[in-house]
Amino acid sequence: MKSHAKVVVIGGGVVGCSVLYHLTKFGWTDAVLLERSELTSGSTWHAAGGMHTINGDPNVAKLQKYTVELYKEIQEFSGQDVGLHMTSGMMLAATKERFDWMKSILAKGRYMGLEAELLTPREAHDLMPLLDPDQFVGAVFDPVEGHLDPYGTTHAYAKSAKKNGAEIYLHTEVEDLVQREDGSWRVITNQGEVIAEHVVNAAGLWAREVGRMLGLELPVLAMEHMYLITEDMPEVIEFNRTRGKELMHCVDFDGEIYLRQERNGMLMGTYEKACRPWSPVTTPGTSAMSCWPRISIAFRRSSKSASGIFRPSTGPASGRSSTAPSPSRRMAIRWSVPCGACGTSGRPAPSWPASARAAVSAWRLPTG
Repeated sequence: MKSHAKVVVIGGGVVGCSVLYHLTKFGWTDAVLLERSELTSGSTWHAAGGMHTINGDPNVAKLQKYTVELYKEIQEFSGQDVGLHMTSGMMLAATKERFDWMKSILAKGRYMGLEAELLTPREAHDLMPLLDPDQFVGAVFDPVEGHLDPYGTTHAYAKSAKKNGAEIYLHTEVEDLVQREDGSWRVITNQGEVIAEHVVNAAGLWAREVGRMLGLELPVLAMEHMYLITEDMPEVIEFNRTRGKELMHCVDFDGEIYLRQERNGMLMGTYEKACRPWSPVTTPGTSAMSCWPRISIAFRRSSKSASGIFRPSTGPASGRSSTAPSPSRRMAIRWSVPCGACGTSGRPAPSWPASARAAVSAWRLPTG
């Protein structure tokens, strides 16, 4: 490991590797990235990978537009596939107030040159047949939306940065940061020490712990967030066959749910209002990757009509068998944390917050 660098980036997730690439792109080629485990071993590896350009903050919208355009650039420059799926997408409004807010977002986007348009619920349903139009008052269609592979994207950034002269050291854990009299930094690791003019804290799940090395209490806290993936769905396969494209990415703000295609099924994520804070694993030799919940899904019969927003599937998910046809089916969540690395094999995980359970149960399955 080199002993001196202009800048050291701590953290090998998508943010750290993007920072490293951009530093080299703009001339700071004497740059080093330190990662305690493998690239993407924190929260990046299991991200849903969704992307869009429409945003309530014009500066964020401009940054997102730049980033979407950048993916093709780093894929070509690095030779690393980023798994780019430009599917287009929709933001959905279940209330008049939400739709009015979305109209203001659309106006800001048009001012910045972003292409988007308002849709009626029926027009939205025509573009996304899994959507129940009776649940919405309108939508905003964005042609520049989709998803990608966070793992591949991170490695594309990393390879591009290395081509520009940067160095990346894996299995190198930062143990302390000490500022010297001249303002530079001693970056002390389990593999040696680097003297750097600048240090970037891109440690993600561990950013707060890195800050504490300097006596700083950063207002950063990782929260548990779950998403569900179905098995193959006939509706998805038929849509792909007849229209020659993937189903688009959709966000329901009022239901706090996002949905996109994953292979021949669908991926659904919820944003919980009372989700659990997550703390880094402290057992030596473990990593975040080894201790994330594994979720299994089953369908149970329901005599009630689901207050559904989308209707994702007629088939089972995660290898579970579905029941016989019924007026509606809802998803029942059963999950645990089997983790041999930290000695919690088979330990039951805490149940989802009520807000998350309500969001999941709001998704229903078609009966035919």
